[in-house]
Formats: sequence, structure tokens, C-alpha cells
Amino acid sequence: MTLTEEIRQRLATLNPTEVLIRDDSAQHQGHAGNNGGGHFFLTITSAQFEGKSQIIRHRQVYALLGDLIPGRIHALSIQAFAADERRSATIG
Repeated sequence: MTLTEEIRQRLATLNPTEVLIRDDSAQHQGHAGNNGGGHFFLTITSAQFEGKSQIIRHRQVYALLGDLIPGRIHALSIQAFAADERRSATIG
């Protein structure tokens, strides 16, 4: 199983309607402080985020992926949307 597949599998507990994972690792190889872990940009939409702040949403994601950081994941950028917010949002 690839790391991207593992991330997607772990996030499944949030019952997302959308999970987009962009692996930007190749753009960051060899930079200072990188111990070899990957760089990822995550966009996730879930009804479980409704009524929650961005901080709480990010904490939910980190709770599922935290043991992968900083070893296998060096950097993780997160866009977390409630289902009713996603219609007007853009992916960075």
C-alpha cells in the first residue's frame, strides 16, 4: 500500500464525500530539515466537519494521521470543508 493509499484509508473514518491528495514530495527533496518524509496537500470534504472550526477539523485529520508525522509525512497542508461549504471552494 502506498502512503497516499494509507492516508486515504485512514481518512475514511470521517466518511468524506471527497478526498483529494496531491503529493508534492518531488518538489521538496533535499531541502533543509526534510528527513525523507513526503509533502502532501489534502482537500477533504465531510459532513463531520459541519459546525466545527478549521482548528477542530485539522485536529480531526491529525488525530488520524499523527503517527505518520514527521516520519513518513514531513509536511501536510489541509483544506477541510463541510459538505455545504465545498460547492464554492477551490482547490489550491
